[in-house]
Amino acid sequence: MGAHRRPRQRATGGGRARTAATITLAGAATATGLGGGTGHADPQPTAAQVRAKVDKLYQEAEVATEKYNGAKEKADAAEQRLEDLRDEAARKEDRLNSAREALGSVAAAQYRSGGLDPALQLALSSAPDRYLDGAAFAERAGSRQQAEVGRVRKELREIGQLRGAARVEVSSLKSRRAELKRHRETVTGKLESARRLLSRLTAEERADVGDRAARSAPGPRESLSASAQAPNSRAAAAVAYAHQKLGSPYVWGATGPNAFDCSGLIQAAYRAAGISLPRTTYAQIDAGRRVPRSELLPGDLVFFYSGISHVGIYVGNGRMIHAPNPSAPVRVAPVDEMPFAGATRVV
Repeated sequence: MGAHRRPRQRATGGGRARTAATITLAGAATATGLGGGTGHADPQPTAAQVRAKVDKLYQEAEVATEKYNGAKEKADAAEQRLEDLRDEAARKEDRLNSAREALGSVAAAQYRSGGLDPALQLALSSAPDRYLDGAAFAERAGSRQQAEVGRVRKELREIGQLRGAARVEVSSLKSRRAELKRHRETVTGKLESARRLLSRLTAEERADVGDRAARSAPGPRESLSASAQAPNSRAAAAVAYAHQKLGSPYVWGATGPNAFDCSGLIQAAYRAAGISLPRTTYAQIDAGRRVPRSELLPGDLVFFYSGISHVGIYVGNGRMIHAPNPSAPVRVAPVDEMPFAGATRVV
């Protein structure tokens, strides 16, 4: 029996050894296959492909930027409303305290007088004439007391309403801030992805991403000509402001005076001309009268992409000034370099 078991043990051991060897060989084959796969991996994207991906990321980041700008505008408005409500509540609390003090004075006077029934006080008085004069005063004091009580109740009611409105604004503000955080994370994520892609390019190729079309700044005469062609002085002033900001860096969420995003530049240009525009591209397109592309004049706002996510200010000769993206500063560019979505004449 022992002799019988030994060969079986050897056979089993041999089977295990063969199995291990098979696994080892399979692993080696897999490793070799993986090594070969690495050798035949997809080629690195070309500079043109990287540029296309970066452009798409920038465009997606700009969509998120405009959503961020809109959410920030609403958050700022909610914060201002909340501050106004708190100020008004504080004023009403001051008035409430004054009314309470006045009411307390009347109550103290009544307490000191003993609160006796007027007929009994008249019967016991050693000077009825003087008492009758005092009774008339007491009636007037009672009327004043009722008025003070009414004022206290009114102030308490209004303060309660203000506090309720403030709670609503606090809730709205929390929601807006959460929305801001989401959009901020989207923007920064897109821009970081673009930065990583650009890091694969040479310095010359990276420069090409920021300057693929003729975008040289106009000379002084051309600047004056564009302003002169504007339909009115305010449009001319907005164009002149945009010319002054050529070369300023693009910073998402910025409205100047030293850095801008696309809608921030437009808002700042018309603010300099004395006109208040909304903060976002999708609100700015409705801030004036729509004009066809064939009738553009300097100062008109030109919008791009189906989601109205980019804007520039038209300066004539088929060109605009805009804040493109983080790869390039404020500059002159052809209107047809992006998908045209519409135009608005503000004034």
